Formats: sequence, structure tokens, C-alpha cells
Amino acid sequence: MNLHSFNRTSHRTFLIHRIFRGFPAVCLICAAFILASCISGLNQLPDNASDPAELVQESEKEENSEKQAGPSQNEASSEASEPTSQEETPGGNTESQSSGAQEEPGSPSEGPSPLESSLPEEPPKSYILPEGTDIESRFLLPDGYVRTEYPEGSFGSFVRNYPLKPDGSPVLLWTKEPKGNQRDHMAVFAMQVEEELDVQQCADSIMRIYAEYFRASGQYSRIRFHFVSGFLCDYSTYIQGYRVKVEGSEVSWVQSQPAEDSDRVFNEYMKIVCAYASTLSLEGESVEADLHDLQIGDIFLSGGSPGHVVMVADVCEKDGRKAFLLAQGYMPAQEFHIIKNPRHEDDPWYYEEEVQYPFRTQAYTFLEGSFRKLLY
Repeated sequence: MNLHSFNRTSHRTFLIHRIFRGFPAVCLICAAFILASCISGLNQLPDNASDPAELVQESEKEENSEKQAGPSQNEASSEASEPTSQEETPGGNTESQSSGAQEEPGSPSEGPSPLESSLPEEPPKSYILPEGTDIESRFLLPDGYVRTEYPEGSFGSFVRNYPLKPDGSPVLLWTKEPKGNQRDHMAVFAMQVEEELDVQQCADSIMRIYAEYFRASGQYSRIRFHFVSGFLCDYSTYIQGYRVKVEGSEVSWVQSQPAEDSDRVFNEYMKIVCAYASTLSLEGESVEADLHDLQIGDIFLSGGSPGHVVMVADVCEKDGRKAFLLAQGYMPAQEFHIIKNPRHEDDPWYYEEEVQYPFRTQAYTFLEGSFRKLLY
């Protein structure tokens, strides 16, 4: 090896030696630089900043408090954006309910709440006590009304206490078969119907209940009805053994039976009356009346062939206004019965303020002037 080569080799060895000797110093310098950068970053934090561990603990506390408090800030803001119900004040301004304004009683609401809409509807009031055996004990009164007083022994008391068939009984025809329409009545009188002939119809049922009352109260002289022809058929003559003789248009009395007053004789008499009297003759035995003077036994009458008639069967009052029940017979001959009011299915009472002409009942419509009082 020549001197020049030796010098080159020695120089390389020297450089390598110097590099390895200086490496620890370079590492120390880098570490110091990194440390200085971290210290500089910490110095830039605000004065009230906590150390990292404390920041982590504070963050966890905030999350827990938010869960306990309820909806998040976003949820709260979305709820606040929904409109609130408002109430108009007398001055025309509106106040939110959240400011303490309260809805006045009776003011309209926005609609039923989910709870209210889920509740079952209150059933309509029942006006029937099924165990009742007459009008007074079976038919309940409208709210606030009281029954018009009738003295014991009066016709009003007689009708009000007339026996009724059991609740739910069908109306039977004179043939003892149920009539086709059983939807129109609320109760059926336990009144006998002539079984041999189709004669005890609407007017006849009313004449019969009057006749039964007069007989039960011993007022025989008041049991008297005109035929359509004008002939007066009175019970006092009939029970003396006289019978009606009809020859064409001529009607007269003929004595042909012994004197007798019995249920059999009374029913024979009523059969003759029903055969020859009608709404036409009933019209001649009544006068027009003021509805405000309405009493049990008054009638709504349309005289004709056929016509129709219904009778007031009970009366109650409230503050000078009246309500009443109506009873009828019909064609073909059938049992006397209390009818419904077509204005309100569950309430059978007819109210004075509702009566306007044409006056519609459950089975017939009456014209003005049809309200009348009988002259019996």
C-alpha cells in the first residue's frame, strides 16, 4: 500500500469514528427540541385550563348530567319551535297557555285528547223501568220535570195507573197475532181487544178507555157515544135490555134482552160502538183547544175515512212548559199502546215547544187545528 492509499483509508476511518462518537449528542439535541415544542404548546393554554385528566373527568360529568336532565339541546330547540295553543283575549291579543292563561269553562277546545277519545260514549238515558206495571211506575220523567197532579179518582189518575203488559210485550192484532211493525211502541196497555171483529181501532180504543173509567167510577150516564150517523148509543139504555137495530140508514132501540150490567154486556156494548163510531163521530164530540192547556185524555185528531187519532196518556211540567206521552190504537184493530217520539228514539216524551204543524208522531202527521178536547 502506498502512502496516498493509506491516507485515504485513514481519512474514512476517522470520519466514521467521528460520526458514531457524535450520535448520542444528536439524539439528545432532537429530544430537547421535541420537549421544547411541547412546553411551548402548554404555555399557550388559558390560565383556567385544567390538566388532561381533569378535563376527561369534567367531560364525563357533563354527559351524565345531560342524560339525567332529559332531551338534548337539539331536541329542546325542536320542541320549542312547535306552535302552542293560544287563547284570544278580550282586547284581541293572544296569550300563550305557557304564560298562565287558562281556558274559560265552556269555551271550545281543539278536540278530544287521546284519553278522552278512547273512553266509551255515555249511554243515552233510559226512560223505562221494566218492572213498572203502569205508566207512572214504568216511565221516568225528563230531567227537571214533575208529573202534573191529578186527584185520585180522576180520569188522569185512571189512565196513569192503567195496567200495562210486561215490558217488551209485542202489540197484538185482534187476531192475537203480533202486528208486523213492532218498532213504534214503548209499552202496551193490558186492554181487552174485541176478538170477533176488526172493529176496535184508533178512535175505538180511546172511547173504550173513557168508557172503562166511567164504569169503574160509577158514572154510567157519561158512557155515551154517537155513531157516525148521529145516533146516540148510551150504556144506561143498553143495560136495560135495549139493543140497537140498524135498518139501512135508520137506527133505533129495541128491547130484546133482560136488564143486566156485566163485563159480558159491557163488551157487547163496546163492540156495537166500535162498529158504528169512528174518528168522524169523535170529531163531533170534541172541540179545538190550546196546547198550553194540555191534559191527559186530550187528543190529536184527523177525522176521516180513514182518519187517525192519538190520546195524551201522561203529562209532566217544568217551568210552565209541558211534556206528554201519546197512546194509540191503529188499523187493523190492535192493542192500545204508548208510541215513541220520532224526534228522539230513546226519549218517548213529546215536548210542548217541539209541537209545530204539521205535527209528526211515530205513525201519523197531524195538521194545525188537530189538538182537541173531548166533551165526555
